[in-house]
Amino acid sequence: MKSFLFQIAETIKLTPDQIGVKDPVVDGDTLLTNVLNTAYLWAGVVCVIIIIVAGFYYVISNGNAAHVKRAKDAITGAIVGIVVILLAFTITQFIVGRF
Repeated sequence: MKSFLFQIAETIKLTPDQIGVKDPVVDGDTLLTNVLNTAYLWAGVVCVIIIIVAGFYYVISNGNAAHVKRAKDAITGAIVGIVVILLAFTITQFIVGRF
């Protein structure tokens, strides 16, 4: 027995254009933009994870100066990383849009 959703999908027969999927042929600019945006997304996710983990280390440091410094340095580095990612995103969007 087929599921209800599978039966609906068979009867509707949607085309890719109807659901917003564009032509699979991608030009170089679009491909480059998609790859870079994916890289920026994952780099941002990694920076946020580093901030969370460093915050956890900061909380459990119990005043140990070495652990506090390590946590603060990690948070600072992650914030600098996010700023660099945002600048790279802005610059590449500007350049890809112009040429």
